[in-house]
Amino acid sequence: MSYKQLIEGQRYQIEAYLREGFSYREIGKRLSVSHSTISREVRRNRIRDNHYLPEVAHAKTIKRRCQAAKYNISGLTVTFVEFGLSQKWSPEQIAGVGKMIGYAVSHEWIYGFVRRDKLRGGKLFKQLRHGHRKYRKGSRAKRVIIPNRVGIEHRPAIVDTKKRFGDWEADTVLGKQGTGAIVSLVERKSKLYLLRKVPAKSAIDVSRAMIGMLWRYRGQVRTITADNGSEFCDHERVAEKLKTDIYFANPYSSWERGLNENFNGLLRQYIKKGTDLRTVTDKQIADIERALNARPRKCLGYKQPAVVFNKLRKVRKAA
Repeated sequence: MSYKQLIEGQRYQIEAYLREGFSYREIGKRLSVSHSTISREVRRNRIRDNHYLPEVAHAKTIKRRCQAAKYNISGLTVTFVEFGLSQKWSPEQIAGVGKMIGYAVSHEWIYGFVRRDKLRGGKLFKQLRHGHRKYRKGSRAKRVIIPNRVGIEHRPAIVDTKKRFGDWEADTVLGKQGTGAIVSLVERKSKLYLLRKVPAKSAIDVSRAMIGMLWRYRGQVRTITADNGSEFCDHERVAEKLKTDIYFANPYSSWERGLNENFNGLLRQYIKKGTDLRTVTDKQIADIERALNARPRKCLGYKQPAVVFNKLRKVRKAA
């Protein structure tokens, strides 16, 4: 016989049969349930001295069911979680948005859901962001001298607060050696992330890309903060075209452009380190940019960077 849940009346019958000395197998036959059901019932609900009281057993069962209900997730919520994972949202982002739209679920449950899926042979775990190793040039790397470089110590203090609209960070992401690079820009307040592929990590290619990426937003560019790579040696041309100020972080101080570093890590979910960028199309880059700007961010109250940026842009224009 298969396992069956017992009702309250059957628990009083079990107590009576136990007092008469019946075995679990005999009680199971009389109640038309498996003897293992009887054994499990007594084992889980007995009290001190191995006494079995039906009212206590029933109360314990109800309590367990109530606690288990906390972990019952509706099918629609599971569908939403799977959608979020397919968009490469983090479990915390999925949980944050789910709470807002009526699909409440904790990020701990999502991690458990992904873990259980993996044990069953599923592939959801591949959608999670894995820790990436930060690249740092060796101590013997040739030092680049950037002409007319202005250090981050001269940058207006308000930029540090991330409360002013129009302050950007710039960086490049490399593919397989000799296959090009991706220029990345992120606006510090809205978290809008822009991407463009360039054929080479040269100063002229990078400066052209930066001007092209920001030209439509040139009214929303107050400052740009870059690292000390040779690809930013043409910074004066960018500053002149966009009518902005460019500052440079201290060497080996990636945290001074932490937002850009974080987004570049997210980019690696789509384009792995060592990828031949010649195989990556401009459309694919645009699709990745769109996906990342549609990803809800905890620091924005789980709003999307694209939405926040457009709203701030309208406010700036109206001012």
